[in-house]
Amino acid sequence: MDELLVLAGTAATIGVVHTLLGPDHYLPFIAMARARGWSGARTALVTALCGIGHVLSSILLGFAGVLLGIAVFKLESLESIRGDLAGWLLILFGLFYFLWGIRRATRGEPHTHQHVHADGESHSHVHAHVHAHSHVHASARGDLTPWILFTVFVLGPCEPLIPLLIYPAAKSNLAAAAMVAAVFATTTVATMVGCVMTCRYGLSRIAFPHAERYAHALAGLTILLCGGAIKLLGL
Repeated sequence: MDELLVLAGTAATIGVVHTLLGPDHYLPFIAMARARGWSGARTALVTALCGIGHVLSSILLGFAGVLLGIAVFKLESLESIRGDLAGWLLILFGLFYFLWGIRRATRGEPHTHQHVHADGESHSHVHAHVHAHSHVHASARGDLTPWILFTVFVLGPCEPLIPLLIYPAAKSNLAAAAMVAAVFATTTVATMVGCVMTCRYGLSRIAFPHAERYAHALAGLTILLCGGAIKLLGL
């Protein structure tokens, strides 16, 4: 029983620390929510689904390795390859979105403005500097950004999870391994959502009137830098 508590505590601690030390776990969602005018509910849902996909892919890989008897160093090598792939995908997506955002801003095309209501909820409307001010509410229809982020996060590994699973599995205690996976997944996703929603709430109270037209470009740059941090710093 004591050993299970230690394993659970270790999984929870590593889940939180791993998430906080990896800016790619929350900055892309904060930036895209601001740029695209996502509601609080939509932001939380996209973040949670991406987090679940992120953790679940590594859990399935880890249990497959345990059941097939694959050595831990081979699993970690595979996770490293997945990490490289996720990093490059973030870089490419961020670069493309950054260039698109710059083109959109410099050509004077309509861009999104945020409005925050008294209850804390926000909405967006399209605004073009070269035309009369209009209040056409932006629609989430056709927004592929959440699906792109979901794909990247499914491919991205949770490196600390594999060693956590291997120890109890080596003792033929799959129930303990499942508990470790559940605790790690819960704390990781909860930390992601908590970070994103806290920062979103804080930013919603701050106006950036001169930077709004570059919101998409800044979001792309943020994602690009997160991908670069993964590749260069191994975050």
